Amino acid sequence: MKPIIHLQSIADLYQLFNLGHHEHPLIAVIDFSKVSEQLEQDSKITTDFYSIMFKNYCKNHIKYGRKTIDFQEGNLICIAPRQVIEIDVEVEHKENMLGWGLFFHPDLIRATSLYDKISQMSFFSYEITEALHLSDKEKNILYETVQKIELELQENIDDYSQHILVSTIELLLNYCSRFYGRQLITRSQSNKSIVSQIESLLRNYFTVSDVKELPSVKSLADKVHLSSSYLSDLLKKETGKNAQEHIHFYLIEEAKNRLLNSPSTINEIAFSLGFEYPQYFTKLFKQKTGHTPIEYRQLN
Repeated sequence: MKPIIHLQSIADLYQLFNLGHHEHPLIAVIDFSKVSEQLEQDSKITTDFYSIMFKNYCKNHIKYGRKTIDFQEGNLICIAPRQVIEIDVEVEHKENMLGWGLFFHPDLIRATSLYDKISQMSFFSYEITEALHLSDKEKNILYETVQKIELELQENIDDYSQHILVSTIELLLNYCSRFYGRQLITRSQSNKSIVSQIESLLRNYFTVSDVKELPSVKSLADKVHLSSSYLSDLLKKETGKNAQEHIHFYLIEEAKNRLLNSPSTINEIAFSLGFEYPQYFTKLFKQKTGHTPIEYRQLN
């Protein structure tokens, strides 16, 4: 097994691709048409920085989360620090390669509002197979935004440099959020199928008399072959409730049924629904209904 190549800095990235001098220690824009990739087959890479990459052709296939993408359609992927990227088999050379990569270290944004905001951008946790498929108009918008960053990097660093760089990165990420939202809408038909699958899974899950453990977002996402983040965003877009809220809805509905149609104690019902601690069941039930389980039983 080949050792994992870990890139700690932007300088390490430049060295890996033999790109020579870099303008800024915490951020880089790379034109992939000028990069000669010299990585061995099955190389694995992790970084300490964020990576946003667009290519309409990739000399090597890339695996991320054990899924493969070849960028043939022109896709955008956003990868958070410490995620493992695997470079797969090399394919034949093609003309008209086009693509860019924006790479920036968390230290660049650490003292800004973007540092907290970026943790809420769930697309950094999507699987490669959930990459953003861009229209020509969207490709141009993102490319023009990246060009602004590249131009700023060619200026002498002054008091305004970091603010301009960070605000432009934030603009780029806001566009990514908008375009991912568009993608969820345009895939509405297939999304509805996934919503139906999730609802069926949850209905069946809580019809068992004794649930072994509470379902998790990850367990549901695995059933429909999606990442947890993508599933939650999909459900939110289609139904107004994220994955965890769906779990709680079906859980509370089944809890109501058992409270009214079973002589079991509150603790017994809690355990039968998969709760390890009955106190958590009581707290969640009151949070969702406004009443404790005992109060709900007495009122009905």
